[in-house]
Amino acid sequence: MRPASNPWLVLATLLAIYIVNYADRYLITGLVGPIKTEFGIGDAMMGMLMGPAFVLLYVVLGVPFARLADRTSRVQIIAAGCVLWSGATVATGLASGPISLTLARVGVGIGEAAFVAPAYSLLSDYFRPERRSLAFAILGLAAYVGQIAGQAGGPAIAAAHDWRMAFYSMGGIGVILGFGALLLIREPRRSGIGGEQAQALPLGQLVQCLARSPAYLLMMFAFGFGVLSGVSFGFWGPELFTRAYGLDPVAVKSTFALNFGLSGLVGMLLFGALSDRLARRSMIWPSRLSALALGAATCAILMASWAGSFNMARLAAIPAGLLGGGWSVGFIATLQYMLPSRIRASSTALFLAVTTLLGFFVGPWATGSLSQAIGQDAAALRIALTLIIPFGFLSALLGWAAASRVEQDRARLDDALSIRPADPLLARAAAERG
Repeated sequence: MRPASNPWLVLATLLAIYIVNYADRYLITGLVGPIKTEFGIGDAMMGMLMGPAFVLLYVVLGVPFARLADRTSRVQIIAAGCVLWSGATVATGLASGPISLTLARVGVGIGEAAFVAPAYSLLSDYFRPERRSLAFAILGLAAYVGQIAGQAGGPAIAAAHDWRMAFYSMGGIGVILGFGALLLIREPRRSGIGGEQAQALPLGQLVQCLARSPAYLLMMFAFGFGVLSGVSFGFWGPELFTRAYGLDPVAVKSTFALNFGLSGLVGMLLFGALSDRLARRSMIWPSRLSALALGAATCAILMASWAGSFNMARLAAIPAGLLGGGWSVGFIATLQYMLPSRIRASSTALFLAVTTLLGFFVGPWATGSLSQAIGQDAAALRIALTLIIPFGFLSALLGWAAASRVEQDRARLDDALSIRPADPLLARAAAERG
């Protein structure tokens, strides 16, 4: 077996791929105006393209991809997914109408389903538990760099050429990175007893096992409602500012992406470093830190949504990014700590399936539908966001409640799996040794 790659090289490669992943998601949000104009569609349809069209198969296929990753090469799955979603991004630029545009976004969702759970599982085998928060925080920078690339870079390319060129450019970069991953990342020996790649636990047993973990369930819904709140603002906030202040769309969206994105980058790194430091004291602290950051970030994005001028909105985006920049890291680090290695990717995928449905399916679509129902102007969009954003407060409460159950549920999951060996031969050998 080839020796493992340098952990920081692995992290850098996954970060580059994840940046393209997020840029592809945000690209369409930065090009709402020209796409609506060309195809004659409204806010509800744009919300559907941002959310349901992308999310549907992303969620459906995320679990089988992750189960495959628990017993085969995670690197190959990540690389194949990157090439697939990047090709679908190129297809978005080739769209000739709403139907082909929708199908292209579905293709993006299919490819991206192969990335997140395998990537976190891979990094968990390259970094020790007390270093994972920082590693996950660095990977999480992709959300903000990708937002800047999509919401600022996309409109800039569109202004220089046309909106289709933005999709061609981003898709081409992704294809190159997908093949590059195969060359740069080696599949490591999995953590756990003997590093064995056990047979996958049957899905029904896995779900039953996780359903008995209050910490897992509380964190799952906390993460989902937090994403619902933050993504709705992240996707529709730039459009709100464009409508509300009557400014040039390219300038508004670029400024918003830079202010929110750059502060989010700083917040993500600070959160990761602080979370690792607190984790040495107790693993309840990353989740608690996430809950505190979520509550404060929700207040900040509500202030940004109701700012009386673009300058005030731009200023409010800075604390919103700092506070909201890293809250997901605490939940993910706690989750990876709590999950046994043989079910880590599958359990993470189930976790992300629910959180993605809430955050990326419901959030953008519900915001666009509410806006269109109320009036489809700046006031209507602001009211729609005001109804959606406060779900962040509920998220904070659930995350705080989850923290106190982490150690207990970690032991419970270990015990549950120790009495359900995946391989009958291993079970027989264990019995003979006993």
